[in-house]
Amino acid sequence: MLRSRGLLVLCLGLALAKPPPEKRDRVHHGQELSDHPHDDHQGFQYDHEAFLGKEQAKTFDQLTPEESRERLGKIVDRIDRDRDGFVTQAELKDWIKHTQNRYIFENVQKNWRDYDRDGDGRIAWPEFKNATYGYYEGEEFGDLEDKQSYRKMLVRDERRFKAADRDGDMVATREEFTAFLHPEEFDYMKDIVVTETIEDIDKNGDGYVQVDEYIGDMYTPESGEPEPEWVQSERQQFLDFRDLDRDGRLDRAEIGHWILPQDYDHPEVEAKHLLYESDKDKDQRLTKQEILDNWNMFVGSQATNYGEDLTRKHDEL
Repeated sequence: MLRSRGLLVLCLGLALAKPPPEKRDRVHHGQELSDHPHDDHQGFQYDHEAFLGKEQAKTFDQLTPEESRERLGKIVDRIDRDRDGFVTQAELKDWIKHTQNRYIFENVQKNWRDYDRDGDGRIAWPEFKNATYGYYEGEEFGDLEDKQSYRKMLVRDERRFKAADRDGDMVATREEFTAFLHPEEFDYMKDIVVTETIEDIDKNGDGYVQVDEYIGDMYTPESGEPEPEWVQSERQQFLDFRDLDRDGRLDRAEIGHWILPQDYDHPEVEAKHLLYESDKDKDQRLTKQEILDNWNMFVGSQATNYGEDLTRKHDEL
């Protein structure tokens, strides 16, 4: 039987044929690192969640200071990927991005066993194709009502798999398979995200997105229904901010600017902050000892939580 991923995509596609109850947002937004304010005078909870991720930060909050320092030391060894004894700003940023995207890696892990049928630690295109489409593909998708949709899905998946496969061998490593499942998270996959967006919205097939196609992707009016105010606002947004060259349509570059904006780089800013606050000798890199000396900014513990609670209570008096 066809894998659940394919069915889910098709079901979503059919569901969107009806008027969506709310505005559809195709913009990929950079996520906040923490819900806490970034104010070191009030405590380091923002830094803890940025550095560890929210769930791991909660775990560290239950540890003794000694246990927290010990675990932090092990994390530092993992951050120092080139094993030169120093942690650079780039390595810090990569680590923060990794912790913040943990949900993505968990999703990949969940799907991995379904597709790596031979257990070699890689997923070849035939493995993925057979697991997802194999049952129906041999029969030209059998008696499925919407054969054409499934054929398009297969072509689209193969094209995305090729884009994710950086070395061109049509065998995905774990990182390449992550890029296949979550292309919006990888710079080298941005072109395929734009291509797929155009295919979804461009109804007349000219390779551009007109204003009516742009609105039609978000909203389908009922007969005789006045256009909501937010739709009128989106039309103006298209003219004022989306259509940069004012030619009445969006090209690839403009679509990329719209759906993949250059947001405020939260991991970059936090990496700079941690480096600045911990770099005692100001050589623009951190030793393991410098990080451990400033451990309570990186990770929490029972003691730091108690101290922050006292500070908050004092401020409230």
